[in-house]
Amino acid sequence: METNGRRHYIDNLRWLTLLLLIPYHAAMAWNAWGEPNYIYFEGSKVISGIIVFFSPFFMPLLFVLAGISTRYALRKRTYKQYMTERVKRLLVPLLSGTVLLMPVMTFLADRFNCGYDGGFLEHYGIFFTKFTDLTGADGGFSFGQFWFLLYLFVISAVCVSVLKLFRVTDTAPRKPVPLPLLIAAGLPLPLLNGLLSAGGKSLAEYTYLFLLGYFLFSDEENVNRAEKYGLPLFAAGAAAAALNVYLFLWTDGDLAVMNTAAKYTAEWLMTVALIGLAKRYLNFTGKVSSHLNRISFLYYIYHFIWVVLSGYLLYGLVGNNTALLFAGTILISLIMTFLCCEITLTIPPLCFLTGTVYRSRKNKPGSAE
Repeated sequence: METNGRRHYIDNLRWLTLLLLIPYHAAMAWNAWGEPNYIYFEGSKVISGIIVFFSPFFMPLLFVLAGISTRYALRKRTYKQYMTERVKRLLVPLLSGTVLLMPVMTFLADRFNCGYDGGFLEHYGIFFTKFTDLTGADGGFSFGQFWFLLYLFVISAVCVSVLKLFRVTDTAPRKPVPLPLLIAAGLPLPLLNGLLSAGGKSLAEYTYLFLLGYFLFSDEENVNRAEKYGLPLFAAGAAAAALNVYLFLWTDGDLAVMNTAAKYTAEWLMTVALIGLAKRYLNFTGKVSSHLNRISFLYYIYHFIWVVLSGYLLYGLVGNNTALLFAGTILISLIMTFLCCEITLTIPPLCFLTGTVYRSRKNKPGSAE
C-alpha cells in the first residue's frame, strides 16, 4: 500500500526497530564483556545475549532505511530543501540533546560508577571539559545516543553533495540486481568496519550501508526480490545471529574468524530479509502506525535518559535484583519515554529542539511525517 507515493513498510519497519532500543540499552548494564556504561551492575551472559543477537543488524538497518528515504526525499525536494530539512531534523536535536540531556546521563554515571558526590551544576561544567573515551560512563563528554544523528547528518550531507556534484539523477534506467549480487553486496562490510571508526562505530561502514539503501533498496524490484526470499533469508540471518551469540559469549576458544563471519552474515542477511518481510507484512497505514511513526524520532531522543534514570533509581529501591531491575527499567522507560513524546508534541519549542514538526490537534495529518 502506498499513500501519496509513501512506502509505509519503511516507516513501520523503522519504528518497530527503534522499539528495540529500550531493552537493548537496558541490557547494557549487564554486558558480560565489561564495556563502560552509564550504570553497570554485573555481567550476565543471558541478558547480554539480547545485545549480541540484535547488535549486528539493527543500527545498519536504520542507515539502509535512511538511504532509501533520502532517495525518495530527493525526488520531491531540491538539494537546498533537503539540507535545510536535515539541519532541522538532525543537527538541531543533536546539539540540544548533547547540551540538555547528556549532562544528566553522565552526571548519574559519575555518581554510580565513580562515586562523584558533587552537585549537578558543578558537574555540568565537568561534562564539557572532561574528554576521555567519549562513552560518558566516567562522567566525561559524550554524544550518547546522539552519535547516530551526527553520523547521519555527516553522511547525508557528504553523499548528497557528491551525488549533486557528479549530477547523479534518477533518470538513467537501472536493471534490477539478481539475488546473489544483492547478497554479495554485504561482503565489503567487515573490511570497512575499522575505517573512520570512533568507539567501534565506523563512519565508512555506515556510509556504505546508507548508499546501499540509496541505490539498491530504493528500487522496488530489488525490494521485491528480498520480499520473495524473505523467509529463508531471515532464517539464515537469525541462525547466523544465534551463532554469533554462542561464539561470542559461550565459547572459550579463539574463534574470532568464525565469530566475525557469523556477525557480518547476520548483519546483511537480516537487513535484506527484514526489508523484504516488511514489504510483505508491514505495508499498511492507520492511526496507530502513523502516530508511532511520527513519534519514533522522539522515542529515539528520549529513551536512553529514562533507561539510565530508571536503572539508577530502581537500584536504590530493590538493590541488585537482576529480574526486577531489568524488567522494571524496561517498563518504566517505555511509559516515561512515550509520555515525553506525547508532551513534546503539544509544545512548539520542544518540537523545534527535537526536530519534530509541530501540528496542532486541530490539524492532524493523515499520514506521519
